[in-house]
Amino acid sequence: MDFTLLLLIPAIILSIYSQVKITTTFNKYLKVASAKGVNGAMVAQKILASNGMYDVKVEMTPGKLSDHYDPRSKTVRLSPEVYSGTSLASLGVAAHEAGHAIQHNNGYFPLELRSTFVPVAQIGSTLSFPIIILGLILGSPSFLNIGIYLFTAVVLFQIVTLPVEFNASRRAIGQLQAHGFIAPQEVTGVQKVLKAAALTYVAAAIAAILNLVRLFILSRILGEE
Repeated sequence: MDFTLLLLIPAIILSIYSQVKITTTFNKYLKVASAKGVNGAMVAQKILASNGMYDVKVEMTPGKLSDHYDPRSKTVRLSPEVYSGTSLASLGVAAHEAGHAIQHNNGYFPLELRSTFVPVAQIGSTLSFPIIILGLILGSPSFLNIGIYLFTAVVLFQIVTLPVEFNASRRAIGQLQAHGFIAPQEVTGVQKVLKAAALTYVAAAIAAILNLVRLFILSRILGEE
């Protein structure tokens, strides 16, 4: 039995909890209509315009919780429930993605740093484990270490993502309040949605870190054999 797998148990538990948390919290506040009655698309467009970002588009994208900001095309893409929805969940998510657009426009350093990691992280996520498995099969510390180096890029990407997401959520709350899109008593509901979403990124980062620790342990064991 590979005892290092025990390191992943906390990460697995947290990952499951975070997915349940975001699903239940989002669905709960998706049913809570905002007092203002504006939809997510209007919120995103207003936030972007108020920050002088008239070149950023707001589009609908298929799927549930598929919302994201695409810096390459300068497009805020919102899922149907968020784009057309007037709930606290819809407004919070729409403002969050607009927050990413503001980060991009302002040259927010953690976002730029994360962008530099994207190509390497993509290569790392694709090749690291096939190389690691090959190293374990062949009993080759060299192959295993190459895989670990590649996976380290994935871990760094996950870590750098955290301040980017937390900052976008803070911007979202500030923008929603500044433009009067949510009443004071609605702030808590929006915060709960955004905190639940942030937890998924925290879980992913912890899982990546623990996986990296596990790989270092395996590398040391293989090197001693």
